[in-house]
Amino acid sequence: MELNSIDIESIVKQVISEVSGDKGQEVKGIDRVSSPVVPKRAKVAMLTEKRKIEVKEFEIPDISDDEMLIKVEGCGICGTDVHEYKNDPFSLIPVVLGHEGTGEIVKIGKNINQDTVGNSIGIGDKIVTCTIPCGECHNCLTMSDRDNLCENSGIYGLIADDDKKFNGWFSEYLIIRKGSTYFKVNDMDLKTRMLIEPAAVAVHAVERAKSTGLLSFNSNVIIQGCGPIGLMVMAVVRTMGVENIIAVDGDINRLEMAKKLGAKHTVNFRHYKDNEQLKLRIKEITKVGADFAFQCTGVPQAAANIWGFVKRGGGLCEVGFFVDNGNCSINPHFDMCNKEITAVGSWVYKVSDYPITLDFLRRAKGINLPVNDLITHEYPLDELNEAMDTNMKQTGIKIAYVNK
Repeated sequence: MELNSIDIESIVKQVISEVSGDKGQEVKGIDRVSSPVVPKRAKVAMLTEKRKIEVKEFEIPDISDDEMLIKVEGCGICGTDVHEYKNDPFSLIPVVLGHEGTGEIVKIGKNINQDTVGNSIGIGDKIVTCTIPCGECHNCLTMSDRDNLCENSGIYGLIADDDKKFNGWFSEYLIIRKGSTYFKVNDMDLKTRMLIEPAAVAVHAVERAKSTGLLSFNSNVIIQGCGPIGLMVMAVVRTMGVENIIAVDGDINRLEMAKKLGAKHTVNFRHYKDNEQLKLRIKEITKVGADFAFQCTGVPQAAANIWGFVKRGGGLCEVGFFVDNGNCSINPHFDMCNKEITAVGSWVYKVSDYPITLDFLRRAKGINLPVNDLITHEYPLDELNEAMDTNMKQTGIKIAYVNK
């Protein structure tokens, strides 16, 4: 076998990395920005018009000293991706979607040597990205501990097309820009890594719920909506030790998954003629109503109904409305004041939620919660239109793109 200088350099890198025991360490004498495995051109799945994703090929640009190039391994498909795919509510077209992604560092700028929490990183490390706070808006300047409320926050997969091209995880490669937040996750398998971002949404929601002081070991907790986020919220609540969990949904398969993730009771709302009958069933289970409820659907009527499931003095967290799906009507007297309900909203996640999320996923695995089973379908890059269709039909739970 003939070896050229690039092959020899690659072997030397691997040997030194294995001897050092830390892939994140910089190796003296080796250019950390080079990689023998990176092609000159790569493909992206670009949303070019509503309901139309096209695979396009572009030249991979050089990265700066403050950037990284990631070889994409996989990315979950989010409800937000579907909203953008159907209606372009963010006016991003043309855009490369995908924000639940993960991959391997193949090029790294000389100014980068650690992730957001100080772990050493280098070529070969597995990574996930979080948000890109602007650091300049009023909220960033006055509420530094709530960077999820940044007015100009960026997130890969929701960045409009520009000269970099590789802006979303629905691609073969991703360029991570200066100012980004990212975490090394070498100890996690691909499926788990693809679930980190939705898990962070769930962790943030539960942290918001905990801020009310109404969530404890013996709480009766309702989770309405057993899509990927609702089921992940359920898993987070279960890892906290809460056992009295009630799942409400209209899909048999999702309710079965809810049982696997810790629901003691499942309620199929389709079996009840109206919300009053559904409320009676909830009271039958809880005696007086839920101590706390998570509303995880994007359905206005469901957002109105859930107030009736909560007991006097209970709490509620609204998780389900990331985009404008319309208004709902509640009765302020009966739904809020008379019962003195404490309600909180939850908006994506903070950068500081990510380390908590990683610990949650490790804990979930430790107690044998099958969170990886949430991923039911995998598609290659050139079948992302079909993947979106599967998501919209709700024939699975979590749909994912995997770069094989």
